[in-house]
Amino acid sequence: MTRKGELPDKLQQCVFGLEQLLAQLDASDHRAALKAAAPLLAQLTAEDDWLPLRYAQADPDRYQQYLLYLDPLQRFCIVSFVWGPGQSTPIHDHTVWGLISVLRGAERCQRFRPDPGSDRLQGQDSYLLIPGDVDCVSPSPCVSCGDIHQVSNALADGVSVSIHIYGGDIGTITRNCYQDGRCQPFVSGYSNEDLS
Repeated sequence: MTRKGELPDKLQQCVFGLEQLLAQLDASDHRAALKAAAPLLAQLTAEDDWLPLRYAQADPDRYQQYLLYLDPLQRFCIVSFVWGPGQSTPIHDHTVWGLISVLRGAERCQRFRPDPGSDRLQGQDSYLLIPGDVDCVSPSPCVSCGDIHQVSNALADGVSVSIHIYGGDIGTITRNCYQDGRCQPFVSGYSNEDLS
């Protein structure tokens, strides 16, 4: 489904809108990209009637990250995240700007910031995301949302699905996860690499 001709109409409209916006913006201006793209993501997730079932399938062992669309210029990608009950990410960063909006269910997000006095992270606010909410991540010091967080399914007995837009090909970018006080590089890939 990663080619324009295969996209559901609502997703295709979002892609066209992002292409137009990003053609007019400086790619390094995270604040402008987030502000411009957030309404497009909110519109995309306003109704839960467009995501094909195969991109909303949970796995009993780990959360899934399905590539829905990759811009040919790699300015952005659109991804669905699917969370089974009790599933969560490690604490991680993104290194690019990103937007998250819940399509169904609910997610819990906890932000982290580097502790200036040590090599550890400080836990910040934890909050709930429900359908209609749009959240952001960015490594830019000009954007207050920060880039390090941990996300989990807030439903103990159901599946949650969120749609993410990132300012690059998030599945191929070397990022960091933070475990036991150590920073470890990783590349996430996509759960549907055989389909994309």
